[in-house]
Amino acid sequence: MSLLQSKLKQVENRYQVEKEKENVGSVSPSKLSVWRRLKEQALQNTVNNTDVDIEHYTEAELTTLFAKEVEAVLEKLLVQENVILTRGEFHRLAGEVLSEITGYGPITPLLSDPAINEIMVNGCDQIYVEREGKLELTDISFRDDNHLMHIIERIVAPLGKRIDESSPKVDARLPDGSRVNAIIPPISLNGPVLTIRKFSATPYSINDLIHFGTLNTNMASFLKAAVKGRLNIIVGGGTASGKTTTLNVLSSFIPHNERIVTIEDAAELKLQQRHVVRTESRPPNIEGKGQITIRDLVINSLRMRPDRIVVGEVRGGEALDMLQAMNTGHDGSLTTGHANSPRDLLARLETMVLMAGVELPLKAVREQISSALDLLVYQNRFKDGTRRITKITEVQKMEGDIITLQDVFIFEEKGLDEHGKTLGNFRSTGVIPKCLSTLEERGIHLPISIFS
Repeated sequence: MSLLQSKLKQVENRYQVEKEKENVGSVSPSKLSVWRRLKEQALQNTVNNTDVDIEHYTEAELTTLFAKEVEAVLEKLLVQENVILTRGEFHRLAGEVLSEITGYGPITPLLSDPAINEIMVNGCDQIYVEREGKLELTDISFRDDNHLMHIIERIVAPLGKRIDESSPKVDARLPDGSRVNAIIPPISLNGPVLTIRKFSATPYSINDLIHFGTLNTNMASFLKAAVKGRLNIIVGGGTASGKTTTLNVLSSFIPHNERIVTIEDAAELKLQQRHVVRTESRPPNIEGKGQITIRDLVINSLRMRPDRIVVGEVRGGEALDMLQAMNTGHDGSLTTGHANSPRDLLARLETMVLMAGVELPLKAVREQISSALDLLVYQNRFKDGTRRITKITEVQKMEGDIITLQDVFIFEEKGLDEHGKTLGNFRSTGVIPKCLSTLEERGIHLPISIFS
C-alpha cells in the first residue's frame, strides 16, 4: 500500500468507526441519508482506486490529483446508485469528500472564503463565522464530536502539540498563519470548541487600512515615521479589534537592513523583511516539563543581537523584560496588549510588570513605562463591525506619580447612519508631539501641517 493509500485509509477507517457507532441500536445503514451514503462510498472507492506515492507530488499537485479522482469516482457511483444531482450539488459533494482527504472537513470552504475573518465552532453542530465584522450562523456541521476532534488533532499534531483530557486546551496555527484555539471537555461543556482567526494570504498594507477606514493618511504618515524613527510603540485594544493586523502593518516599515526577532504564542505575524528570526512559545509536555514562555523568549532575544524586538502580545511578566529592553538600547520595539483605553493600557502594563515577581515601588514601575514607551496606538471595534484607530497617544513625562499622556490623533464618533454604520471622522488634536524632535534627529522629517 502506498503512503497515499495509507493516508486515505486512515480517513476511511475513521468514517467506518463513526458509522458503526451511529448504527448501534435502532439506526441501520438503510436509514442513512443518501448524501451521507454517497459521501462514504465515494471516500472508500477513492482509497481503492488511488495508488501513487505522495512523496513525488507537491501539495497542490496532490489536491488536483485527488479532485480528479473524486469526481471520476462520484460520476460512476451516481450511475450505479441511479441518483441524480444538480451540477451544484455534485460539486458540493465532491468538495466535501475532497475536504476530508486534503483539508479540514466541513470548515474547509469557510477557510478558503476571503470574506470570512473568523470561524467559531461551538460543538459539532453549531458553527458561526464573522463576515465583515458581523456574526452569522452557518448551516454547516460536523458529523459528531469524534469528527470534530479528528480535525482538531489534524491541526495540532504537525506542530508537535497535543490536546486531551489532561491538556484540554491548545493554541496553534494553520499553515497559512491563521490562529487556532481549541478546548475540549472537561473545561468545555459544549463538546470540542474550535476558534480560528484567519489572516489575509497577502499581508495588508497601510493603504489597505486607509481604504478600510482604520486610519487616515496623516495618521499613517506619522506612524510610518515613528516606526522608521525607532520609537517604541504598543498597540492596544479589545478582543478582535485588529491589533495584530495593525502590528503587522507597522512592522512592514522596519528597514530591510535590520535584524528583527519576533516573539509569539502562536506565530501569525508575516514580516516581509529578509532578516527575520521568528520564535514561538511552547507549552509543557505530558510530564509538565519543557515549557518555553514568552518571557523566556524575550530574555533570550536580548542575546541574539536584535535591532528590533516584536512581541505579538504582552500579557504577563514578560512586560518587565520588554520595558527593560526598550530602556537599554533596543529602540523601535513593537508589541500589542489588551485594554479598554490608552490609560487602561498603562494600568494593565503596571499589573503585568508586578506579575514578574520583582518587588518594585509603583512609582518605579511607572518611571520604567514612561521612559520606555513613546506611543500608544488604541484601536476599537465598533458595533457595525468596522475597526478604527481611535487614538494615537504620546507618552510624555512623569508628573508626580502620574504618567502624563497627550493625544495626537483621535477619531470622533458621531452616531450611526440609517444603515447602522458608524459615523465620525479622524482629526489631529493640534498638538505637536514632543517625539518630533527625536525623529528629526534621526533624519525623519514630517510636515507640521499634518498636526494642524
